[in-house]
Amino acid sequence: MSRKVIGIVMNGVTGRMGYRQHLVRSILAIREQGGLPLADGRTLWPEPILVGRNAHKLKEIAEQHGLEHWTTSLDEALAHPLAEIYFDAQVTTAREHAIRAAIAAGKHVYTEKPTAETLDSALELARLARDAGVCNGAVQDKLFLPGLLKLKRLVDSGFFGRILSVRGEFGYWVFEGDWQAAQRPSWNYRTQDGGGMILDMFPHWRYVLDNLIAPVQSVYAHTATHIPERVDEQGRTYPATADDAAYGIFELAGGVTAQINSSWAVRVDRDELVEFQIDGTHGSAVAGLRNCRFQHRAATPKPVWNPDLPATESFRSQWQQVPDNGEFDNGFKVQWELFLHHVASGTAYHWDLLEGAKGVQLAELGLRSAAEGRRLDVPELTL
Repeated sequence: MSRKVIGIVMNGVTGRMGYRQHLVRSILAIREQGGLPLADGRTLWPEPILVGRNAHKLKEIAEQHGLEHWTTSLDEALAHPLAEIYFDAQVTTAREHAIRAAIAAGKHVYTEKPTAETLDSALELARLARDAGVCNGAVQDKLFLPGLLKLKRLVDSGFFGRILSVRGEFGYWVFEGDWQAAQRPSWNYRTQDGGGMILDMFPHWRYVLDNLIAPVQSVYAHTATHIPERVDEQGRTYPATADDAAYGIFELAGGVTAQINSSWAVRVDRDELVEFQIDGTHGSAVAGLRNCRFQHRAATPKPVWNPDLPATESFRSQWQQVPDNGEFDNGFKVQWELFLHHVASGTAYHWDLLEGAKGVQLAELGLRSAAEGRRLDVPELTL
């Protein structure tokens, strides 16, 4: 069996997401399983070419994982003889320039979201990739989570009947950095550095709603900066200029109403850090990262409102768990494998830069909605 080596320029792997999810749990995990089998009998072997600004960190990561190729020069990485794919997990403000350079160098592009800071830039990247004839993709990892895959199974089976509404809750308490270190980097809370809840999470909610239920047609959003002052990695106090919470109402095709709360200033009283509930005429379901529970209309209890007496029903126990019915791999790794198959074998791939631009569009409209205090339509995007 022959092996096809494919070089992947990985930019941003010194950051938490780029290192853990994309390098270790995706690309290195594919190598640990012996590579990626292709339909023609060959094995695709991903060869990371690490690039970033911090030579010390890059060298440390390369030595830790036995990797040969790393550099602080993007041009040098793109010119590497093995390089076929460029991957970007940098801060948002640095992403557009690097992707443009990769496309100009004829590399296939796979990138974290948001794909750019503005919709115009995101669409231009999609056009450039199309015109250059390179494969391109945007990370839409939540579609491949076990909980949402189970939820999609229920949707596709017609379990819900007519879907009425969707409710989402996301977030957790991110420490301010004074008496406990923050779990997220400080740039997340500075608008000037590309931070903010809407820019971070509305692209996620766009592809989740579009792909699981129905296309988003309008948005009304309210933002807040609940924690106005935080402490950075060097112990310096700084003003938080970006929104750390966003409360959105979305109208979907078919008259479905979705409402999603997103906050880094909320303490968790639910089973998982993100949960989505779909209610329909025939049944309801609640999905998190891994689990999904459901309640059919035939098994729906008949509670009666009586505030004068304590509740006697255990409402949680009245739901059933959707079974796994299979093995679930890491969601980031699953999408990486699909993109690698797309590049190596020409298989179909839906989650391209135009899909990524839709997420930027919703974030841009969400910020505008919050600033203007009104509902805005979400126009269809085309290249």
